Amino acid sequence: MGRLARKKQHKGDKPLKEKYRTRRKTKDLDEIHEDMKAGNAKKLLNQPIDHDLPGSGQHYCLHCAKHFISHQALTEHFRSKPHKRRLKALQTEPYTQAEADRAAGMGSYVSPKKVKVDTVSKMGNKMDQSEDVEPS
Repeated sequence: MGRLARKKQHKGDKPLKEKYRTRRKTKDLDEIHEDMKAGNAKKLLNQPIDHDLPGSGQHYCLHCAKHFISHQALTEHFRSKPHKRRLKALQTEPYTQAEADRAAGMGSYVSPKKVKVDTVSKMGNKMDQSEDVEPS
């Protein structure tokens, strides 16, 4: 007789598994837009020392909501593809309740606006993506 073929009953479950996986859950884009406001951004970029966080919480990427162990690792992250993808995703205006109401038929469609997003370092200055930082 030969071996029986295995049934592939859970073949298309990968997106479902990734959706409910909470281990690597990051902030949603609308939460990051809230963090990018002036008062919140200043608090997040100038956090008090916390030894439980990587790099004592002193090297934080505002757009990706990640802590890094050193300033060099942070500047390398600014040049990475995932960071650039996140900046591109943050350029569209976040979804609002007013937009949901318009989609439900309570108003006419208004296309989402573009938001200018630049990488912000801890010093408060905006960094260009092609700019190289000298190691200290």
